[in-house]
Amino acid sequence: MSGDDALQSAARRRALFEAIDDGFCIIEFIDGPNGPMSDYLHVEANSGYERQTGIADIVGKRLREIEPANADVWLKLYGGVLKSGQTVRFEQEFAAIGRHIEVSASRVEPESLRQVSVLFRDVTARKQAEKALRESEAIARENIQRVQLALAAGAIIGTWSWHLPTDRFTVDEGFAAAFGFDPSLGRSGLSLAQVVETVHPDDQAGLAAAIAEALSRGGSYAHQYRTRRTDGKYYWLEANGRVDLAPDDTPVTFPGVLIDIEGRRAVEAERDRAITALRALTDTLEQRVEQRTAALLQAEEALRQAQKMEAVGQLTGGLAHDFNNILAGIGGSLDLMRTRLAQGRIGDIDRYVTGAQSAVKRAAGLTQRLLAFSRRQTLDPKPSDINRIVADMQDLISRSVGPAIAIEAVAAGGLWKAFVDVGQLENALLNLCINARDAMPDGGKLTIESGNRWLDERTAKERGLEPGQYVSLCVSDTGTGMSPDVIARAFDPFFTTKPIGQGTGLGLSMVYGFAGQSGGAVRIYSEVGKGTMICIYLPRYVGDDESDEAPAEATRSVSATDRNTILVVDDEPLVRMVAVEILEELGHAVLEAEDGPSALKILTSRPDVELLITDVGLPNGMNGRQLADAIRAQRPELNVLFITGYAENAVLNHGHLEQGMQVITKPFEADAFARRVSELISAS
Repeated sequence: MSGDDALQSAARRRALFEAIDDGFCIIEFIDGPNGPMSDYLHVEANSGYERQTGIADIVGKRLREIEPANADVWLKLYGGVLKSGQTVRFEQEFAAIGRHIEVSASRVEPESLRQVSVLFRDVTARKQAEKALRESEAIARENIQRVQLALAAGAIIGTWSWHLPTDRFTVDEGFAAAFGFDPSLGRSGLSLAQVVETVHPDDQAGLAAAIAEALSRGGSYAHQYRTRRTDGKYYWLEANGRVDLAPDDTPVTFPGVLIDIEGRRAVEAERDRAITALRALTDTLEQRVEQRTAALLQAEEALRQAQKMEAVGQLTGGLAHDFNNILAGIGGSLDLMRTRLAQGRIGDIDRYVTGAQSAVKRAAGLTQRLLAFSRRQTLDPKPSDINRIVADMQDLISRSVGPAIAIEAVAAGGLWKAFVDVGQLENALLNLCINARDAMPDGGKLTIESGNRWLDERTAKERGLEPGQYVSLCVSDTGTGMSPDVIARAFDPFFTTKPIGQGTGLGLSMVYGFAGQSGGAVRIYSEVGKGTMICIYLPRYVGDDESDEAPAEATRSVSATDRNTILVVDDEPLVRMVAVEILEELGHAVLEAEDGPSALKILTSRPDVELLITDVGLPNGMNGRQLADAIRAQRPELNVLFITGYAENAVLNHGHLEQGMQVITKPFEADAFARRVSELISAS
């Protein structure tokens, strides 16, 4: 077939599809989130598809995009067609659009194409009409049964049928007796005027209005009034009926029944008195309920406030305890240094300096754990191989838990990479292993296991995550286990079940915050007496394969280098002074600024500045990242070292820094600071 013939054939085929008012599409089975052939793609459709479903631009859309809750039903139906090759016809609810469709589906040959053609039409109106008919028939049958039962029980005293176009009433003997006229008249037919002649004069206007209202709208009718019987007395009755309408909403028939309510009306006065008394009681009861409800709400609010204050008290108490110890060590060391310097006894100075530095490191570690819990620590995430991280830490873990604990590492084959801060993950893993050791005072087995996890919507929701692919790292022990109460509080900062002095209660809270800040979660699975498993779930890294090798930091001190011009920006004078003096000791020329606008002026006027060192949080309307972006727009080669006291992750683009940018957290050691400066100057 020539190219023109092929185009004409395709055009005729397309014109045929578009001429069909019914919806038509071709679907192709594809691999989905639940494995092979667990989804399908719409590869072709006519304009009738949108007319029949209301869904536009269906071509290219997957089943799980348009019908996620009901996807398995359609996969089973069309999968059967693909497998058997037999054409099937069925009706099915299309839940996502709230319609029913009538479907004819056939396999597109050959089977290897994995395609099914679908011809369908919207039959919602017919389904609804059938349902309404069934319901109407059921109601009619039920009403007939009720009337028959009521007649047999004597509850109904008469029946009527009013043919509205001819204004003729057909009534039974009971109706005739209730209205006080000859039963033979009811068999031959009565007009409305004849029927209402015996209605009490005071009730006729109300009856006429009730009848007119029922005729105007159709449907049910009920009204109470008095009629005069053959003994000349008036008796109360209730008329119940239904007005049936023609398709043009014209009333056609009006059947109904009469109920004797004379006895009921005789007790209405008593009922009214009872209702009045009940209403008074109800008003009083509602007032009491409102008062009780208000008291309960106040009690609940007080309980929530007490729980909140307990948590705050636990946090502040723990902070005060640890920081007071640290400050005592720093203050005591400084006092002794001053005393020894005044005495000229400088031999002990190094010991006091070392003590103060050790206390500063403890304070930094405590702050780091609190920031981890609150998801404010500075992270440096990279694509990482969790199996290799575990393997590299096995010696350290073995030494930390001791010989009484048997360690088994179960590394999953084909493990996905995770985008994670390696150092923080190592800290978290070590914390979990030490906790496991403490839960096995008499020895036991510790298992570290990695795995790929594909979490569906339900499973992800149970773990507080978004559905998708995750890498898990689980630490299990055979120890004492945790009770549900302990599990509920295990991640609270400073909460610990260990004796005083044997734990800060920040280990698990740090793991919890680190996992959440990394886009994952941590969960505890435990039973008293049967051990504990704690799992960290981290999002799978999907992207270009990058090396997760971290260059080893030099441990030697950094000596002076060539003289370079550096700008230091920090609004804290003491921090700025320390940074400037470290740099000047290294032989650099240093400029200072206390905020972003003044730093930008210096950078614009001093092209000889070779490195910008800036705090992230700066006053006066420009933070450190904005300063760096502004100057690098003019000088893209200028390297930047960010200094931060906590994780302004949004400012630092969640760890994704540009080439020539690094970050260091406060407090920092002089050698580490100098090393970062040297690296950035060498790279410029």
